[in-house]
Amino acid sequence: MERIVSHLKAQHYYVKEILGFLFIILGVYFLRQHSHEVAEVKTAIQQSSYSWLAAGLLLVAVYIGCQALMYTASFKAVGNGLSFSLALGLFLKRNLISVFLPGGGVTSLIFFTKEIEKTGISKTKINFASYIYGLVGIVSLILVAIPVIVYLALTDHHMDGEWEAIALLVLAVGLVTWLSLSLYRRQWAYRILVHYVPSLEHLIEEIHSGSFSRRWLGQTLAYSMAIEAIGILHLYIAMQALGLTPSLAAAVGGYVIATLFLCISPFMRGLGAVEISMVLVLRHYGFEDAQALSVTFLYRFFEFWLPLIAGVLSFVFQKGNVFLRIFPSLLLFLLGVINIASVLTPAIAQRMRILHQFIPNDAIHFSTYMVLLMGVLLIICSAFLLKGLRNAWYIAMSLSILSFFGHMAKAIDYEEASLALFSIVTLALTYKQYYIKRHRDIRYFSIGTSVLLIVAVVIYGTIGFYFLKIHHFRDDFTLGESIVNTFACLVLLDTDYLQPQTEFARYFVYSLNLFGVFSLSLLFYAFIRPYIWKTKHGEVERERAQMYISRYGNSACDHFKATKDKLFFFAEGIEGVIAYRVANNYAVVLHEPVCATDDERIQLIQAFYQFCKENSLRTFYYRIDEERLPFYEGIGWKALPIGQEAVVDIPGFGLEGKDRKSLRNALNSVAKKGYGIQVYQPPIKDGLLQKLRHVSDTWLEVMQREEQVFSQGMFDEAELKQQTIITLENADEKVVAFLNIIPDYAPGELTYDLIRKTDDAPGGCMDALIVALIDYGRSGSLTALNMGLAPFSGIERPTDLPQRTVKFAYERLQLFRHYKGLREFKDKFNPEWKTKYLVFDHHYDLLQAPLTLAKVMKPSR
Repeated sequence: MERIVSHLKAQHYYVKEILGFLFIILGVYFLRQHSHEVAEVKTAIQQSSYSWLAAGLLLVAVYIGCQALMYTASFKAVGNGLSFSLALGLFLKRNLISVFLPGGGVTSLIFFTKEIEKTGISKTKINFASYIYGLVGIVSLILVAIPVIVYLALTDHHMDGEWEAIALLVLAVGLVTWLSLSLYRRQWAYRILVHYVPSLEHLIEEIHSGSFSRRWLGQTLAYSMAIEAIGILHLYIAMQALGLTPSLAAAVGGYVIATLFLCISPFMRGLGAVEISMVLVLRHYGFEDAQALSVTFLYRFFEFWLPLIAGVLSFVFQKGNVFLRIFPSLLLFLLGVINIASVLTPAIAQRMRILHQFIPNDAIHFSTYMVLLMGVLLIICSAFLLKGLRNAWYIAMSLSILSFFGHMAKAIDYEEASLALFSIVTLALTYKQYYIKRHRDIRYFSIGTSVLLIVAVVIYGTIGFYFLKIHHFRDDFTLGESIVNTFACLVLLDTDYLQPQTEFARYFVYSLNLFGVFSLSLLFYAFIRPYIWKTKHGEVERERAQMYISRYGNSACDHFKATKDKLFFFAEGIEGVIAYRVANNYAVVLHEPVCATDDERIQLIQAFYQFCKENSLRTFYYRIDEERLPFYEGIGWKALPIGQEAVVDIPGFGLEGKDRKSLRNALNSVAKKGYGIQVYQPPIKDGLLQKLRHVSDTWLEVMQREEQVFSQGMFDEAELKQQTIITLENADEKVVAFLNIIPDYAPGELTYDLIRKTDDAPGGCMDALIVALIDYGRSGSLTALNMGLAPFSGIERPTDLPQRTVKFAYERLQLFRHYKGLREFKDKFNPEWKTKYLVFDHHYDLLQAPLTLAKVMKPSR
């Protein structure tokens, strides 16, 4: 239904957009004409009553809550329940986006439905409930506006155009209501629209199939009336906060007229139009220009800017948001830079005079140097915070708190202190995303070394100051003074009072500074240093993994789970293994665990997740089957399609038919040139392995490629010696192309790994090898040939930005051209395509995925 309304209103959007811009321009002109009053507004707002401001802020929370409750009631009116948290997020996001849409709030109602669809509510019901929400909002305004305008018309406070505005709104609501009822009852409007929009019939049927509640429709109207009352109260509170004589009549009249202008100019939420109309109404009630402007600005702060900021935060702090993952680190880096800049720039003299009345000069100097040191440490810490380290979060929070107090103590720099406070709040809100710990042995070793070094430096400095004494410094230091001087040098405090008299004394102080920086930096690094993982497995572990794979393997990937490049995870009490590689603090798992049952597989995945969480690693699962996605999505993980796997039906494959003509031609061409297929069973002789080595090296050189591992193999003579080899040779037994058959643990399935050729191999040689492999599988009564993955292919309808990016790269970028050729080669054999996925925990992980996957696919050096 909302789709119909949107369609009917679409032709008016640009008119409203132009009207909105016109009101903004008029607003700017209005403010420039009253620049003197604007200056008075700033002074008036700064002197506002904090208690009334607090009341206004509390009422903002009630206002946002009522909007969410109005959404829940509108959904219950169409027979569906919506949680308060989902309704709250829906309002905040739609309210934000409505600022930037030509149709304002009406247009925004079609956005942000996917989260609600996941709860089982159909898109039709979502649109219907949103339509009720929007329509009831206008009805409640009319119900409030009519008696107000009648009152204004009968008094001296009336303005031109009120009746015209209300008449237009009543007409519009009446028309939409009539149209809605006609559609719902399948009357005249329904018959006409169904003729032009046949899909409308299904929509109306779905609406009728649900239960429509008039009681909840009335509840929706009640919440909407409460929202109108809150708007009036906000205007009244603004008057109180500014110390003006409040007028309830002015609050009601100002709110109604301004909101009517908001309906006329919804673009940018009436920015300009609302301000002008409200100021004019308040002037009618005897407020001076500066007072009317002050009240209007404070009202808009409550009703417009604070909900807008809350909408921004609802996006920023949404779970899984990449910005949320990066923002604290950027904020910390900025705070560090500002700390350093603040120390290097002169303090404000007036603030310093005030500060000296309460804090000793030495304490001010200490705060200054502390802020400088905090700035350096904050910049270092920001890099480790980006890795998601829990200790980095602890240190970042401590440094931010110290920076806050340091800025206030060194020069009452409340501007910089405000940024530090914002950092504290941001870190507190994002605490849960910093869970990566270090290895316990590494932590204790690093901390112990750092503490030992600091103790040694303290002893060195204390002895030096105590014995150098008057010979190199003017003062004769006691033991206590020597210790204090040493710590002052360690933390880079102002040590001019030491007054070194000799070159040796000066270098002694510099050495303490240097040792202090080094030892403290080492201690700092010890807290946040991630554990460096081993990159090799033990042979016993590999044999155990191979045992489980032999027992429970069920996929073409399983052969590569026991290769030399893998690490293995085993859980106590579970017969199974997870094979993975580590790169860039990520554990990249190949396919899924090898286990006897699904229950054990789930337990092993959960144990591995906890293992990674406790040991500084995030997780990727590479080449997950589509049917396994519900499990990962059920625990809150996300998936990105990475390509499709080609599986050929061996019994159903043949060379007959028009669509196999190119294959027949390729095979005939190869045969006419004197080449034939040979199949070699293991063990393979050394002479043949040398020929295969030549083919492989030539192929890598011509294709300008390097060996890759992880989900495929590299040329390894020891491995190839134990595998079946299919070659293409000439009459002189010169091998020009080959492939090797590897174990495939999927029942009835056959697969291969390397398929390579020389630069002088005949055209169609690869086709000949695959046809020979199919014949080999048919002779062994196998039913399927797994041809492996065609990366990045198969994304026909991308649903989000990552998928659109992959599809664009695959189709448009020259760098990915060879993947299209690989897809076309496999497509000639008419396979069934099965989509494979990369499963990950956080959208931030996708930023790391390309480099991480590229790294795990490189052989170990």
